[in-house]
Amino acid sequence: MDAFTLAVTVILVTLSGALAPGPLFFATLSHGTRSGAKSGLTFAAGHTIIEFTLVMLLAGGLLTIASKTAVRTIIGTAGGIVLLAFGAAQIYRALRSRHEEHETRPEPTRNLVFIGLALTGLNPFFIVWWLTAGAKLILMSLEFASLAGVVFMYVCHVWMDYVWLAGVAHFAKAGANVAGLKWYRFLMVLFGAILIYFGLTFIVGSL
Repeated sequence: MDAFTLAVTVILVTLSGALAPGPLFFATLSHGTRSGAKSGLTFAAGHTIIEFTLVMLLAGGLLTIASKTAVRTIIGTAGGIVLLAFGAAQIYRALRSRHEEHETRPEPTRNLVFIGLALTGLNPFFIVWWLTAGAKLILMSLEFASLAGVVFMYVCHVWMDYVWLAGVAHFAKAGANVAGLKWYRFLMVLFGAILIYFGLTFIVGSL
C-alpha cells in the first residue's frame, strides 16, 4: 500500500467515526456555547494524549505479531464487523434524529483538557474502535513503514479531530445546533455508508 492510499483510507474511516455524536461531541457543544473554538481545540488536545498513547501501545504489541496470518485475519474480520455495526448505527441515528433536538447548556469552562482525557479514556466505544477497526489501520501502517508508518497514519487521523471539534464549538457559540442541521444528518448517512463499505472491504480482504 502506498502513502496516498493509506492516507485516503485513514481519512475516510476516521472522518466517518469522528462525525458520530458521542460524549466528547456533546461536551464540545455545551462548552462551545461559552468559549467557542478554543474549547474544541482544548478537548481535542486531551483526546490526543489518550489516543496517541493507546495507538503506540497497540502498535508496539502488534509489531511482533503483524506477520502472522491468523492475527491479520482476526483483526481484519473483527475490524470489518465493527465498522459494519458502527456504520449501520450511524445511519440509523441520523435518520431517527430527523425531528429530535439536542439540548446543550453552557457549563463552566474549567479543566477542559482533563474532561477531554476522561471522556476519551472512559468511552468504551472509543476503546473498542481502536482494538478492532483501528487495529486494522495500525496493521496497514506497520506494513507500510513500521512504526514510522503508524506515526504517519496518526497524523492523517488526528488533525480531523481538531478541525471537527473546533468547528462544532464555533457553531455552538454562534447559536447553531450542529446535531440538528440537515447537512450534518446527510454527512452522517454518507459516512455511515462509507464505514459499511470499508467494513466489507476489511472482511473480504482478511478472508
